[in-house]
Amino acid sequence: MLVLLAVLFCAGISRAASLEVSFRHQFGNEGLILDSLRFQNTAKETLSFTRVSYLLSGFALEREDGGWVEFPDSYAWIDAGTRRDSCRIEMIPPGKYRAVRFHIGPDPAANIREPSQFAPEHPLNPNLNGLHWSWQTGYIFLALEGRYRAGGLDGFSLHLARDPNRTRVSLAVPLDLTADTALVLDFDLAVLLNAPRALSFAKDGVATHSRDGDPVAAALVANLPGAFRVVQVLSAKPAISRPAPVKPLYLPEKYTPYRFTMNVTFPLPDLPRDNPLIEERVALGKALFSETALSRDRSISCASCHVANFVFTDARRFSIGVDGRKGTRNSMPLMNLAWKTSFFWDGRAPSLRTQALMPIEDHAEMDESVQNVIRKLGEDASYPRMFAAAFGAPEMTAEKIGLALEQFMLTLLAGDSKFDRAIRGAATFSDDERRGFELFMTEFDPRTGQRGADCFHCHGGPLFSDHQFHNNGLSPTEDTGRFRATGKDSDRGKFATPSLRNIERTAPYMHDGRFATLEEVVEHYSSGVQRTATLDPNLAKHPKGGIALSADEQKALVAFLRTLSDVRE
Repeated sequence: MLVLLAVLFCAGISRAASLEVSFRHQFGNEGLILDSLRFQNTAKETLSFTRVSYLLSGFALEREDGGWVEFPDSYAWIDAGTRRDSCRIEMIPPGKYRAVRFHIGPDPAANIREPSQFAPEHPLNPNLNGLHWSWQTGYIFLALEGRYRAGGLDGFSLHLARDPNRTRVSLAVPLDLTADTALVLDFDLAVLLNAPRALSFAKDGVATHSRDGDPVAAALVANLPGAFRVVQVLSAKPAISRPAPVKPLYLPEKYTPYRFTMNVTFPLPDLPRDNPLIEERVALGKALFSETALSRDRSISCASCHVANFVFTDARRFSIGVDGRKGTRNSMPLMNLAWKTSFFWDGRAPSLRTQALMPIEDHAEMDESVQNVIRKLGEDASYPRMFAAAFGAPEMTAEKIGLALEQFMLTLLAGDSKFDRAIRGAATFSDDERRGFELFMTEFDPRTGQRGADCFHCHGGPLFSDHQFHNNGLSPTEDTGRFRATGKDSDRGKFATPSLRNIERTAPYMHDGRFATLEEVVEHYSSGVQRTATLDPNLAKHPKGGIALSADEQKALVAFLRTLSDVRE
């Protein structure tokens, strides 16, 4: 996948070249395979990697005369898990060069910029890269997470950050940029962990957040420049041309744009460009959301399992379908969906419009065909008029039903809680709430004397979710979670990370509603975490069972979580 870097426009250049830079992730002479417990460091610890993700900036090329051509606004996000492994520098003055350099981590100015300013597709948009410190300033430059075996099976989470740790990588390589060129680099994680400063998880620790004087962060900085090496220079494929503007689907001649208003701290969402929000389509979606004709016997609607008064959940352990059929999972709250890219607890739906149609034909839910739904809707004279207003014609199709429901669900926002007001100085935390916030945002790391609840790794940022899938140490059941959607053994027991916004109002908790109260949830992470092969590294690095929070710490953490409920005027 290509990441288009910021372009440097050079006056007077009639013809420019481009350089595509690709990164191969290696461990020694072996290609990196994620979630594979097969690698070994110099401390003889067998390890696997679940996450290798990093930000690049400040690309530059050295001319043969020793001068440097710099691209100061160039940024890229590379991520092994999503196979995002390439970037391209455009508009390079043609000629011959002898070296390339870049930095691990954004430049200091970009590091303190308000992240909500970046476009949805920009490498520094935190909803895209998942590498921002959220309520602390700055980005994570490099995230390296995984598991290791030294007796038992434990986790590690190495996060390199903060301006002093921004690391320059310079590589000598002859480049003839009179034509488009491709450069292939290896990023060797064996070097990163072993040379010149060898790291042992058992001896040096399993976590770093790069605080001043942290020897683990210092070792990563010392090892990084040597971890990259040139593999190959070859002719580049032509740059992918920018796609034509997306044409909106079925946009009527007359429509009213919908005003999408969000919390100013939220990153910019990638709203569907083929389904721009308009009042008429949102209104249709809202009507369909409460329409019982979507179910076989007209007994339930979307709103039956997603009740507005319960933050669009249903306050049940398992949702109920037609004929009283009990489901197997808890109803997920519907809010801030514009920032998600997959839906359901197992992520099997890639879009809201796809997700919206699936419960209709699910035997345990609405148990109806979409064609029968269309027939029943046609019997109500109001629907042809609403479809005409929303789509320019009265004809009803499954696609249009999905588009309308998608629009309504995109408007379900949460972002005005006591927490938000306290952040902007319009409210004040109690002592317990303040202490709970500190615990929430602090790493638990006895090596450095830090005492925290370590919640932010999965629930950080203004959305209070990383929108990823994690095994959070629940006792296993027959429900294998994400594995059902992907078939990957590494996804067994993983479920979508729900947002903690309005968490006080969305009980019961977890995918199967096994916990009735927030106190039970916090106690789980304190003493009930079960160790399995796919337990998230950020939990596996902790003592067996959990962090063992004191009663006062648990009380404070619950008090903070309750500040995330939207204020009711």
